[in-house]
Amino acid sequence: MIIAIMIGRAGSRGFPGKNTKKVLGKAMCEYPLIAAKKSKFVNKIYVATDCNKIKKISKKYNTEFIDRPSKLNNSKALGDHVFEYTYFQIKKKLIKENKKIKLVVLLFANAPTINAKIIDKGIKLLKKNNKFDSAVSTSIYNMWSPLRARKLSKKGNLVPFVDFNYFGNPKTLNCDRDSQGNVYYADMSVSVVRPRCLENLKKGLLPQKWMGKKIAPIRSWGGCDVDFEWQIPLVEYWIKKNI
Repeated sequence: MIIAIMIGRAGSRGFPGKNTKKVLGKAMCEYPLIAAKKSKFVNKIYVATDCNKIKKISKKYNTEFIDRPSKLNNSKALGDHVFEYTYFQIKKKLIKENKKIKLVVLLFANAPTINAKIIDKGIKLLKKNNKFDSAVSTSIYNMWSPLRARKLSKKGNLVPFVDFNYFGNPKTLNCDRDSQGNVYYADMSVSVVRPRCLENLKKGLLPQKWMGKKIAPIRSWGGCDVDFEWQIPLVEYWIKKNI
């Protein structure tokens, strides 16, 4: 069977209450649930949370809840480990029912730039191509090329985040945002993964180890997980265009 897991916790320092923030009349966490519910392939939706508001909202989408231990309910807890823990809890339950997990759709409560079409595209991609460990929603953001990234030096001035020599001959580089080719970002809207990715998390590619090593892109645009309130207008624009 194909399952979907949505994760989201109660606390958020940067944007308090972001997971249940109303966006165009719906809580942010509803959009991933609606997408999974409308998918042609997802058989069961699970929600891993310590948030009573998320639980209340999720009930109408026929979800099953997985309680997260306290060590996974703080700002230091990585999504890697939350997904891993939740997967194994679900697997234990399904083994008793003599059911096998074929694919896992991973969702974030604060990532509303998702619809059933994107999820199903990722599932079809993995069904067709056994060589891939996962398929993830991917947006092109050339304006955020590593070439443009900066960090503060010990002296307080901005310096390149990545050594320019990494990009080739520095003399051939320029300020054109498209000069280095397209910059693909896993936009966190969805990751469709094979069970082996979560069962062998240590072997996964940084920074999101749940994606495994061989990652296929699900072409999208404007996708993101929301961490700041200024992102809301961008998300509203995406929803109006895609849902």
